[in-house]
Amino acid sequence: MSYNHRFLDGRRADLPTGKVICIGRNYADHAAELNNPIPAEPILFIKPASSVVDMTEPFAVPTQWGEVHFETEMSILIGRRLQQATEAEAEAAIAGIGIGLDLTLRELQSRLKEKGHPWEKSKAFDGACPLSPFVTPDQVSDLQDVGVKLTVNGELRQQGNSALMLNRVLPLICHSSEFFTLEPGDVILTGTPAGVGPVEPGDQLTAELDGLLSVTTRAI
Repeated sequence: MSYNHRFLDGRRADLPTGKVICIGRNYADHAAELNNPIPAEPILFIKPASSVVDMTEPFAVPTQWGEVHFETEMSILIGRRLQQATEAEAEAAIAGIGIGLDLTLRELQSRLKEKGHPWEKSKAFDGACPLSPFVTPDQVSDLQDVGVKLTVNGELRQQGNSALMLNRVLPLICHSSEFFTLEPGDVILTGTPAGVGPVEPGDQLTAELDGLLSVTTRAI
């Protein structure tokens, strides 16, 4: 099934599917669990539009390359073109807030890192970014007080809050726009709290933004 951005009430967003800008190590507890140092500035990497799939549908995990890990993240849908944006411009450009999975081929990523090679293959493969429907900005009273939660087969695996981000949402959008022009339909994944781990075919996952949305999906 082809992907289209849409809102939680079922409306289709009149936006193309663009690139996904991901923020690495934006929660200290997640950096610690992977034995990574806290970065001095946001770590940015990109997933292409071809990586995006609908989280409400079952998603594939390509286990032929080793373990596939889930990383649950609050997602921001961009509705206006941004370049060298101010925080006011960034806030005005937010078209929706949702939740996404930054699927990672962890073993492949480790091998590529050990060789000093780029690790896009471990993060940007087809289907590497399941996205939920979005709620509209007026439904979110404070971007820096949003709970993020993931359960796998009924077991709580990740739980965090955007208040714990090392880099706040609006400055992240501005920082991203200094390097990459943000186009309508682009999405920013804002980082994952601790608790990441492997997902296997047959697992049932429920990703939630507390009080805003909840999506149950299945790995195949």
